Amino acid sequence: MSPPLLRRRPAILLVLAIALSFLAAPPALAADPLLSQGRPATASSTENATAFPASAAVDGDPGTRWSSAFSDPQWLQVDLGTTASITQVELAWEAAYATAFQLQVSADASTWTTVHTTTDGTGGVQTLTGLSGSGRYVRLLGTQRATQYGYSLWELKVYGTTGQSGEQRLLSYGKPGLASSFQHDGNCWECTPARAFDLDPASRWATSATTGWTDPGWISVDLGATARISRVVLQWDPAYARSYQLQVSADASTWTTVYSTTSGTGFKQTLDVTGTGRYVRMYATQRATPYGYSLWEFQVYGTGGSPADPPPPPKDPANPPSLVWSDEFNGPAGGRPDAAKWRADPGTGPNNELEYYTDHDNAATDGQGNLVLEARRQATPGSACPPDPLTGSTTCQYTSARLNTGTKFHFTYGRVEARIKVPKGNGFWPAFWMMGADFLTGRPWPYNGEIDIMEVLGKDVKTAYSTVHAPAYNGGGGIGSPYTLPGGADFSGDFHVWAAAWDSKGIVFTLDGRTVLTISKEQVERTRGPWVFDHPFYLILNLAVGGDWPGPPDASTPFPSRMLVDYVRVYQ
Repeated sequence: MSPPLLRRRPAILLVLAIALSFLAAPPALAADPLLSQGRPATASSTENATAFPASAAVDGDPGTRWSSAFSDPQWLQVDLGTTASITQVELAWEAAYATAFQLQVSADASTWTTVHTTTDGTGGVQTLTGLSGSGRYVRLLGTQRATQYGYSLWELKVYGTTGQSGEQRLLSYGKPGLASSFQHDGNCWECTPARAFDLDPASRWATSATTGWTDPGWISVDLGATARISRVVLQWDPAYARSYQLQVSADASTWTTVYSTTSGTGFKQTLDVTGTGRYVRMYATQRATPYGYSLWEFQVYGTGGSPADPPPPPKDPANPPSLVWSDEFNGPAGGRPDAAKWRADPGTGPNNELEYYTDHDNAATDGQGNLVLEARRQATPGSACPPDPLTGSTTCQYTSARLNTGTKFHFTYGRVEARIKVPKGNGFWPAFWMMGADFLTGRPWPYNGEIDIMEVLGKDVKTAYSTVHAPAYNGGGGIGSPYTLPGGADFSGDFHVWAAAWDSKGIVFTLDGRTVLTISKEQVERTRGPWVFDHPFYLILNLAVGGDWPGPPDASTPFPSRMLVDYVRVYQ
């Protein structure tokens, strides 16, 4: 048991003096970032687990401490969360210090390598420089006490660089953020500071629509420990800052500016900076629009901090890619689509379309190696559509087919292709496209992302379109292009192969092997907004009737009409 507190009063007075001196005149700043603050710590024992836990030695508070049992040996270790090159350790001892101790590093907290040893420890504040060793775990191993009590540390501070040779890494992922205000309403749901640090390009922080459309506005992130900042990436919403500063701080109170501009351009800005601090803030002083400030992403890179590993990015397709999924539609005449690969998507369509999609009643194999999607003039009792221009009825007067791989097959990246013959006639709108799979779990369009590989309007079958849609560019503002066949040929006259080669750099669309559109991720982020296409998507085939873009059918439109699909293939 510990002796009564009053019996240790002289030691306590000495301890307080040491702690105060540590606050008033800390050791010279380390050249490398502080890695240990706030990290998980464990110990061989504690004098009192509530009053003197292991965590108290790495909490950044010089008024709290770890204290061990009264025996030799004892140890205290900290998990840095990732492999680090250790260059300096600071020990702020209580009066119960170690005469003999070792500093050790380990990759697994099992096998230890000693990087410093002494048998004549002096207590007080010891700054041990010139250390050379790497590991995820750092341990102080005390082997000889200087007093009859145990071992006790106010602070254990470990400095160094994370990664190999101080490799720069993302420090801000998943870290807590604060802001001058944030928006949470029907226009920007849960647009909190955390959304800027989640690596989700479809979520964002925005200042409050009621109090935040003013200057200044700011957002900051707590990196968890001191870090050396080398780069900041800002992906702006259209509500961007014309004038702003990037600032760093040790305490989120006193800020040092490391970058300043009065000519911000919005979109994606990659800024090389130099600064050291635990906190990083974007402090905006002039809005570029009448609205507030909004960031899709605020990424901080450097060394140190207390980084969390983000999910690994998806792998690019192999070169050359291999076939991983296909449907050749070789079923018998009248056969339904393969239930292991496709599901029907019945109901009315969006975009003021006039058809009712049936439960595969309008989709069947033809016995000749094709899937047929058939549009018919056929009323669906009990349904509701915009008024049919031919009959005036608001009961859906047409049926058609829409099917997808939504619950059957999702994928990220690859070459996707289909050989299709489209119908001709006013009001038809055949399409081969993909939707982000998170749409199925509640993320609304266009935040999930949409990739339109092929769209043709029946009123102009000499033109096809490929387009992508995202929160910052969608609908009529989507990124895409029209294109034609050589000689202005009619797409409805024959089968054609539409394909998209999709990877981490962007999407290349081809028609019959000829490139018709290239969309670069880097260029989109720099000029249009976030790229939301680096996650799983599923396939969709449909034949719409009517709608805002193709317009309605008329008396000349032939019914029934068919969209034929020879095959759909995915390579990775």
